[in-house]
Amino acid sequence: MNLTNLPLGQLARDIPGASAVLHRHKLDFCCHGDASLMAAATAKGLDPNAIASQLGALQARTDEPAPEEQTSNEALIEHILTRFHDVHREQLPELIRLARRVERVHGKHPRCPSGLGAHLESMQNELESHMQKEEQILFPMIARGITGMAAAPVSVMRNEHEDHGAALAEIHSLTFNLTLPEGACNTWRALYLGLTELENDLMEHIHLENNVLFHRVDGLLGGAQRG
Repeated sequence: MNLTNLPLGQLARDIPGASAVLHRHKLDFCCHGDASLMAAATAKGLDPNAIASQLGALQARTDEPAPEEQTSNEALIEHILTRFHDVHREQLPELIRLARRVERVHGKHPRCPSGLGAHLESMQNELESHMQKEEQILFPMIARGITGMAAAPVSVMRNEHEDHGAALAEIHSLTFNLTLPEGACNTWRALYLGLTELENDLMEHIHLENNVLFHRVDGLLGGAQRG
């Protein structure tokens, strides 16, 4: 099978460890998981065959499915809630505090991430609204097997995931790609370390929803339509 022709989301979903490879090459497997490896890599000036070789090495290491593929919808939802929803609610208030302190103390520095605190606060509000809709409406539908009614909410959540991806891109814009200036204080360092963790967690969070949980719902809906 030519891995370069496969969608990024499928690669991340089906090959254990692939998400780390794709993220290292800054290939968006969560919000733009429908793009093929060939198209996404070429657009960034990367060698798709070299990346496919790395993924092939991972694939050859084991033929076992990714752990999330062996997990029930209920267990996967619980994992998303505890590993990502709860964690995001802890991450963002502290990141907002750190950002505002850096802006206050280092506002005259040319590398100061001006506006980052306000952006993170807006991001927190949007993400909280998004997670509440999943927790109160969509996830209970999926857990109860009410997939017919889940199509519209799934579409809304996927669109909002696009917004979260744009919010992460804005963080990079405000922070000069998370590049610390020489002599950065500990608060500044802690801020950028936390932002890197947030980005990694949010990308993995969106991947599990778009490419695993929602992918299952799509499959059930397709089967119902064929039936």
